[in-house]
Order: sequence, then structure tokens, then C-alpha cells
Amino acid sequence: MDTVTRLKSAIRDIPDFPQPGILFRDITPLLNDPEVFHVAITEFARTCREAGAERIAGIDARGFLFGATVAYELNLGFVPIRKKGKLPFQTLGQSYDLEYGSSEIEIHTDAFRPGERVALIDDLLATGGTGGAAVKLIQRAGAQVVTAAFLIELTALGGRAALGEIPVTSIISY
Repeated sequence: MDTVTRLKSAIRDIPDFPQPGILFRDITPLLNDPEVFHVAITEFARTCREAGAERIAGIDARGFLFGATVAYELNLGFVPIRKKGKLPFQTLGQSYDLEYGSSEIEIHTDAFRPGERVALIDDLLATGGTGGAAVKLIQRAGAQVVTAAFLIELTALGGRAALGEIPVTSIISY
């Protein structure tokens, strides 16, 4: 079984969640299977290594699961990109639009060294709002995003456009 097929087989489809008409891709079975989880981490690590990443950033909250593990695998530091109000030190924030309203993410002001090569990791690329905001935030902090890597991409939603010229890798596409 190839990598994509193996990973897809560990993702559970939940119809009509969180609202009618939405097909939710549940990654918890993938996280619960150590062999399949390792396959996903290996794919993320390969992408980050090839991009020459010097630090890994993960988006709250499922990006933490993958990003911190990849950072450990590559012996790199990890930067959590949190929802507003969750970080205890001085922060830099970036707002973005949601389907109904807006939100904001933050990092610590000392999260990156100037010019540092950063790989951004998250579980899902849908419309790209959160990913695009994370890219802007990392760049505003003085670092360079060398890749954005996602476990799943919902290609029909066109999220890659929100990440501009950043190289995007998605392990699984629907």
C-alpha cells in the first residue's frame, strides 16, 4: 500500500459535522495508530529537511501535534502559533477573516531569529485563512517561510492562493 493510501485509510469521514453539509476528515484514528502516525511524521520531516528549515512552526492546535513531533525528529526548535490571548510573553499578532467574522493568531516577539528559515506545519489547508495569516505573522517577525506543509488539503477550496508564493506540500489531497 502506498503512503497516501495508507494515510487516507486511517482518516475517518464524519458527515454533517460540525454542521449539515460538511464532511469532516477526522485524523484521530491516524494519531492513534503509531505506525501510520510515524508515516505522516516521516513525510513532514522529509519536506522540512528538503526545504532547509531551521525551525518548525505549528498552528494551534493540531499543527502542534505534527509540528512539535517533526521538530523533535529533526532536532530543531518549535514555535507554537497560538490563538490570541494564550501566550504569556510579549506577542505579535495577525488577524484574518473567517466565514463569519474574524480571528487572530499570535507568536512571541522573540520566536525567530532574523532571516531564520521556517517550515510551517498544520493538519489542514482549506480556504487558507489561518495558514495565510501564519505566513504573514512569521514574515512580520523577520523570518522566512521556506515551506508550508499540511497533512490534508481540500483542493476545491483554493487555500494555496492565500499562502502567496510559499511552496506548499500536502501529503493527502481531497
